Amino acid sequence: MKTVKVLGSGCKNCTTTAKMIEERAAALGVEITLEKVTDMAAILGHGVMSTPGVVVDGKVVHAGGVPSADKIEGWLKG
Repeated sequence: MKTVKVLGSGCKNCTTTAKMIEERAAALGVEITLEKVTDMAAILGHGVMSTPGVVVDGKVVHAGGVPSADKIEGWLKG
């Protein structure tokens, strides 16, 4: 099981990113736990300056803008 965190204020891009990750994980049959992190101190603690940020299994894999479906698939399969 992969642990995924979406870092952001809860803006439209953050919500879209979280939804895309959930949908791709379901389509691929990958079990994930998804956490939405909105606390700015926690977000900055990951070194993310642009949101949404994505952390997979403790590693920042994306920051700023909505990621592509291909990128998401790569994180989930990796």
